Amino acid sequence: MPFYFISYISAFFCGALAVFALFKDKRSFVHQAFAVGMIALGIEGVFRGLSLQAFLTEQIHQWQRAGFYTAAFLPGIWLAFSLSFSRADYKKYLKKWRWVILATFLFPLVTVILFGKFLFQGEPIWETFSHWLLPLGWSGVLFHVLFLIASIMILTNFESTLRASSGTVRWKIKFMIFGLASIFGVRIFTSSQALLFHAVYASIDRFYIILIILSNLLITFSLLRSRLLNVDIYLSETVLLRSLTILVAGIYLLIVGILAKLISFLKGHSPFFVEALLVFFALLGVCVILLSDELRQRIKRFIHLHFKRPLYDYRKEWMEFTQRTSCQLNMNDLCSSVVNMVSDIFGVSSVTIWLHNQKKEKFVLCGSTVFSKSQSQGLRMARESSKEILHFVKNYRMPIDTDRPEVFLGVDSECFREARIKYCVPLFGGDDFLGIMTLNHKITKEEFSLEDLDLLKMISDQTAASLLNLKLSEDLQKAKEMEAFQTMSTFVVHDLKNLASTLSLTIQNLPLHFDNPDFRNDALQVMGQGVNKINNMCSGLSMLSQKMELKKVETDLNKLIHTSLNCLNGSNNISIIHDLKPVSKLMIDPEQVQRVLDNLILNAKEAIGDGGEIKLTTEQEDSWVVFSVRDNGRGMSKEFIEQSLFRPFKTTKKQGMGIGLFQSKRIIETHQGKIEVESEEGRGTTFKVFFPIKSI
Repeated sequence: MPFYFISYISAFFCGALAVFALFKDKRSFVHQAFAVGMIALGIEGVFRGLSLQAFLTEQIHQWQRAGFYTAAFLPGIWLAFSLSFSRADYKKYLKKWRWVILATFLFPLVTVILFGKFLFQGEPIWETFSHWLLPLGWSGVLFHVLFLIASIMILTNFESTLRASSGTVRWKIKFMIFGLASIFGVRIFTSSQALLFHAVYASIDRFYIILIILSNLLITFSLLRSRLLNVDIYLSETVLLRSLTILVAGIYLLIVGILAKLISFLKGHSPFFVEALLVFFALLGVCVILLSDELRQRIKRFIHLHFKRPLYDYRKEWMEFTQRTSCQLNMNDLCSSVVNMVSDIFGVSSVTIWLHNQKKEKFVLCGSTVFSKSQSQGLRMARESSKEILHFVKNYRMPIDTDRPEVFLGVDSECFREARIKYCVPLFGGDDFLGIMTLNHKITKEEFSLEDLDLLKMISDQTAASLLNLKLSEDLQKAKEMEAFQTMSTFVVHDLKNLASTLSLTIQNLPLHFDNPDFRNDALQVMGQGVNKINNMCSGLSMLSQKMELKKVETDLNKLIHTSLNCLNGSNNISIIHDLKPVSKLMIDPEQVQRVLDNLILNAKEAIGDGGEIKLTTEQEDSWVVFSVRDNGRGMSKEFIEQSLFRPFKTTKKQGMGIGLFQSKRIIETHQGKIEVESEEGRGTTFKVFFPIKSI
């Protein structure tokens, strides 16, 4: 069969996988990215086949160039897929890598589109009747450099996904990653060959076509399946595992080498693609062996039986558990870490943590190596069987074998088979029942030993303690949120009180100055500003849990002070002196700073009583604009200033709430400013507010 025909078969295979992926879920981004990537591989395969079928120089150049154009889309598509495949929070990774993804699209496309005439250099060189090599130009070499870098990034992401998986999830995705990693592993090989010889070889294209078909078979497979003397020697388990792994890999590669020599002996010099296929199968076989969970568990058991007495290094397991769980700040992340660790330790493909919902008296999935939260909702475990199982597990503290009929009387065994439960471990935090951890059979089909159950009990107890701590932390956080809500509500009441004082002054003076048009205009302006402030406070109530956000604009501080003075307009029983010198404009939030000015001026008015005096000044000192409010009122004690000033609910006023100065200090410090106070009992108080001229 001619190789160009095999290339068309590989292209059809890629297209069929793309259609199958879209048929399974056409709305999923991962499925869409996979389908687009496979279609691009298929189109590239068609162009490779046409170039292998061609004999004229112009045709070879034409189809090879078309293949380069199609291949330019592959790095970006597959990098996006590698960042989203089997990752629940893939959007976070796509956002984090967005510029890299853009670069992997942009650079190869620019190379082949703008500098396409420099992809090749000269005519094809015919080695035999059907074998040619096509010298590359500088843009062709650059394209292979870019593709090589992108392929390494794609393989790195696939490796990260595979390492992070465990249990049934790894079983499901392993061959998908092997298949795609094979494609880009071969692309690394072909690109390195092109860079080494500065040419495209027809023989390498043939090798690549065969590998595409083999890789597609792996992808299809992934899609279809979702005693010696007792010697007391204590050796490093890590060294033993590595030694055995190297031994197995060495034996495997030795066999492949013998087969290659045998082929060479029987048939003379074997074709290049046959040798390359043998190397590929050797590397793929090593990967399968190294990532086999069952083999790893059997090696671990063999070491336990023949080299060392303890099955587990408890100190090592304890340290690993602490490292994995100590940084988790919510229950979902904690449970996900625990189930993955338990799956790795005991060689169990299905591990799930179900938490007890006390209000609904049922189990809710919190972490699993096999089920997602949406899948768990259809299980009997989360529906009708919850109450029956709860009734029994609350009476046990040790792991329970669900095959014991006397334990779960009346519970349908199909519920356990559906949820893949062989062992059930209750999770108690003190006397509080928190949930259960469930495990399926071991991969090796062995029963849990007493040593297994002891370690499982220790892990479950520590998990329950961590869950209880997180639960208590959440309760404490809710209490703090309620306290913050009450505090912020007090802030709003305080602002309303200030507005009420302002409007009260205006209404008191209204009968005296009603005939004055200027006063009426000022009164209407004060009322309008009051309504706007009330609206702003109402909208601010919906953002109580958020940090203070400043809307900075260039503002004249003196104008804000004049606006605040309008609230005292017409008050004849106090004397207001202002000395507002020209100062630089500030980048501040005028609404927030207006609150500070209103608070300080109204506080001064309430402190002096009738016949008092308030002096307002502004000046510029170095890189600061300074606003001062001085009154000759009753003043404050030194003790109050040191211990209570600027603290909420601490005040010297009879009807005060102790909120204004606390709120003002927060606003000033958010502007990177500062506030100072000088006061003496019976002689008055001076507040100085400093705003930086170059506010960030």
